[in-house]
Amino acid sequence: MKMVDVGAKPKTERVAIASAFLKMSAKALQKIAQGQVEKGDVLAAARLAGVMAAKKTPDLIPLCHPIALSGVEVHVEPVRGGVFFTATVRTVDRTGVEMEALTAVTAAALTVYDMLKSTDRGMVLEQVQLENKSGGRSGTWTRKG
Repeated sequence: MKMVDVGAKPKTERVAIASAFLKMSAKALQKIAQGQVEKGDVLAAARLAGVMAAKKTPDLIPLCHPIALSGVEVHVEPVRGGVFFTATVRTVDRTGVEMEALTAVTAAALTVYDMLKSTDRGMVLEQVQLENKSGGRSGTWTRKG
């Protein structure tokens, strides 16, 4: 194993968008909507966890480059059947931010799970996926469908 040498690559603007869905019971969703979760504001905690996780990605994923993030936005939206997460991560660097975006949505979803596990231990984290990436030598990629 080795960390790929990106030293010769030019710094370019790079953006990645990832998403995830946490399926949960109507009772758990109702607790979020009514602000009745004992640990506090579920949505705010999830957004903060996502930003923090994006910044710590190289500490969690072996061989992932530490890069200077210029922006991280995490959106957490209760929807029918669960909570939908998106993260947009930006940098001007020599390698992409796909792993940071994926880590952000995963940590945000796990935070919601942690805060609601006393209500619904059967929650399921689904569809953690990259939606779009731009920048770098490979250009732009967008999920079809």
